[in-house]
Amino acid sequence: MNSAFIGLDYIVDIMHPSGKIAASAAQAAERGVIAKANDLLVLAQEKGWLSVLVKVGFAAGYPDWPAHSAMFGRAREFGALEAGSPGMAFHPDLRAERADMVIVKPRVSAFYGTSLEAALRARRIERVVIAGVSSSWAVQAAARDAHDRDYQVVVVEDACAAASDEEHQASMALLSRIAKIIRVDEAAAL
Repeated sequence: MNSAFIGLDYIVDIMHPSGKIAASAAQAAERGVIAKANDLLVLAQEKGWLSVLVKVGFAAGYPDWPAHSAMFGRAREFGALEAGSPGMAFHPDLRAERADMVIVKPRVSAFYGTSLEAALRARRIERVVIAGVSSSWAVQAAARDAHDRDYQVVVVEDACAAASDEEHQASMALLSRIAKIIRVDEAAAL
C-alpha cells in the first residue's frame, strides 16, 4: 500500500522549552517524541514512503494571521509562528533533512490551504501515518481531514505529545474511532 509519513509541528515555538507557545514541550521531552519522529523519518526512507514535515506559521508581518482566532489570536503579540523567526525552525534534534518535503500550514489542519493533498494524490498515497504535536490539535485535525478524504489513517501514538498526558490519552481515544493507533516499534510492520 502506498504510504506517507506526515510529521506535524515539530517546531521550536510549539515543542522546544525555548518556544513562545510551547505548552507541549515538557511532555514531548518526557516522551522522547523527537527521537521517535527521527525513527519514523528513517523508516519512511527505508520503506520508500513519502515523508512530509508540516509546520504551522504565518508570513512575515502576519498578513495571513487570523486575528480573531482563539488559538492563534495572540501569536503576533508573542512574536510566535512568524516566517523566518527562530521559533519556526524545526526542533534542533529533528533530522528534518530526511523529509521529502516541508509544508507550511496557515491553520491547525495540515490540509487547510496547503499542497499536502496534491502531493499525496500525485504519489497515489492510500495510507497516511501521522505523528506530531499536539495530539489534541494538529494530529486530530490532520487525522480527521485525512479520514474524510478516504485515506487509511494510522496515528503513531508515542511520537505525539500534548500539554498533558490526560489530554494526549483523550485524543488517542477519540482518534481510535477513525484511525489505527500504533507505536513506533509497530510501524515497520505496516
